[in-house]
Amino acid sequence: MEKRTDRPERPLNERRTFYNSENRPVNREERGGDDRREARPGDDREARSGESREGRGDFKPRYPHRPAADRSIEMLFGLRPILEALSAGRTLEKIYLLRGTKNSVTQEITELAKAANVPMSLVPIEKLNDLTRKNHQGAVAFVSPIDYQPLDSILASVYEAGKTPLLLLLDRVTDVRNFGAIARNAECMGVHAIVVPSRGAAQINGDALKTSAGALNLIPVCREPNLKETISFLQQSGVTIVACTEKADASLEAGTVDMTGPVAVLMGSEEDGISPEYLKLADHKLRIPMAGQIGSLNVSVASGIMLFEVLRQRLTSGQ
Repeated sequence: MEKRTDRPERPLNERRTFYNSENRPVNREERGGDDRREARPGDDREARSGESREGRGDFKPRYPHRPAADRSIEMLFGLRPILEALSAGRTLEKIYLLRGTKNSVTQEITELAKAANVPMSLVPIEKLNDLTRKNHQGAVAFVSPIDYQPLDSILASVYEAGKTPLLLLLDRVTDVRNFGAIARNAECMGVHAIVVPSRGAAQINGDALKTSAGALNLIPVCREPNLKETISFLQQSGVTIVACTEKADASLEAGTVDMTGPVAVLMGSEEDGISPEYLKLADHKLRIPMAGQIGSLNVSVASGIMLFEVLRQRLTSGQ
């Protein structure tokens, strides 16, 4: 490309225009005599020059609203490492296997994952390549940052301690930030355990841990393969199932449901609420009264309201 000659080059000693933080030009006096050019908002000259600022203490990300890469979840790839992790009893969040792959190792992984209630998906090669560019050999897994607890042990320990159980059942809550906020509500309101299904639940990762403000390190989480059986088990153990749904006739503020005894609050998914089969099993159905035009609440907000009502009743009754 030929150099343009129709425009004269600016003399080196010509005064430049400087800009303040509001992208407005300022003169030399306003700048205190500093001849260095003040960077405009969004200026990336330094980044283009190849100089890295990440090692400096004053470094600030260009897009602070964008979360940093999640490095809190360990990824395993390869059939043997995943098999060894399962055999060693490590808590895995989820396993992805290449669809159509069948051998003795994948069969053993499948059996161990089923015994440990670890969700497993058979996916195409494109999905695995999206997860990692390394030689995954058709298998990728994520190690959970928490250890899931058995529900029967949690319930027995609460009863043995002379306490009144308060549990939170989540039916297909898939947003990790919603789940983190729910965990924070639950810990603050004295919930003894959160119960999630093995499939269709939010992955517990760095975003969930951060949103929970550390609550996921304090409150037990139980991962159950079948919520229908779990509800039946809790009812047989003397726990009342209270479902929160906008389809209910009874309203929360009416105080018609006594929640001072053993209670499990059932909350539904962000998309379509509680599954009809679980609603049929619930002992009570309550809706949260609202005065606005929008007919539903975010599930994390709704869970906080429901749990507060349980706590309010128990504090009022002297428990």
